Amino acid sequence: MNVTRSAACLVAMLLAGCQVTTTQGPAPQPRQQTQAETSTASRISASAAGRSFAQVVRTVEPVAERECRARTRQVNCDFRILVDDRPGQPPNAFQTLDKSGRPIIAFTLALIADARNADEMAFVMGHEAAHHIRGHIARQQQNAVAGAVIAGGLAVLLGGNPDVIETAQRQGAAVGARTYSKDFELEADALGTVITARAGYNPLRGAQFFARIPDPGDRFLGTHPPNSQRIETVRRTAAGL
Repeated sequence: MNVTRSAACLVAMLLAGCQVTTTQGPAPQPRQQTQAETSTASRISASAAGRSFAQVVRTVEPVAERECRARTRQVNCDFRILVDDRPGQPPNAFQTLDKSGRPIIAFTLALIADARNADEMAFVMGHEAAHHIRGHIARQQQNAVAGAVIAGGLAVLLGGNPDVIETAQRQGAAVGARTYSKDFELEADALGTVITARAGYNPLRGAQFFARIPDPGDRFLGTHPPNSQRIETVRRTAAGL
């Protein structure tokens, strides 16, 4: 049995829908908050959220493309922004690739409705674009393949049957994929801060989104770092701008 080949095939299936989120010069000043945004701490209306999201896409997407072209080589930087309108989806955004390698950033309707202001939407979009610019999907796949190969190889040495070997490969791929996932999130937070600021939005205000989502804490092999660490990353990066 070819452990490496079977592990690679297994990882490809596991991560096929992986979700993992310039012109050099001074960053533009964050735009001033409108009176309506300043006076409300609750969700904006559905119609206002839709208009705000459309404006954020028009403003942030070209900035993300410029950052992508400036920081990468031979990478598709033509982002496609989609709305995941499947019913019952929780507030979420994710970055993936289509079959041609074009980067896709998808927002669920629930996340758009849950945003308190345009800065939060802009930060989430910048974060997801940063995942692509930093090559996190490919790096996660490499880590998963390595984990699957190691675990599958150990199962072979211990005399495991094909079912045991496949189970070991799955578990190894899952562990491998999570190995640096927290680092990837912090990298995306940092670059997302740059993209958000250069698009004219306030990344510090946008990162307040973390204050409203469950804190994953610092769990072993967790996929996301503590919210406090993410907010501190944004603050430190913004200060450097």
